[in-house]
Amino acid sequence: MRCEPEDFDDQELPLLFIAKKLKEALRVEEVLTGAGFKYLVETDTYRGGVVFQSERVGAFFYVAPADEQSARTVLIRAGFEPYQP
Repeated sequence: MRCEPEDFDDQELPLLFIAKKLKEALRVEEVLTGAGFKYLVETDTYRGGVVFQSERVGAFFYVAPADEQSARTVLIRAGFEPYQP
């Protein structure tokens, strides 16, 4: 279920996934909601490109620390590659 930052109190939320396209973000939301996870989505910038690097906007997905490992597993099973710090 998509939540607001205040729903997580003052917890430090780990970054789970960066969606680079809207279609990808919508699919990740569907997977996380279907699995029953509470998550936060915020837009932010990231650096992309190999030869011509540029700053791009993506959807950054965060979950509660207690849900991080199981949410990563769910995303991997759905064919996504979670963010690796």
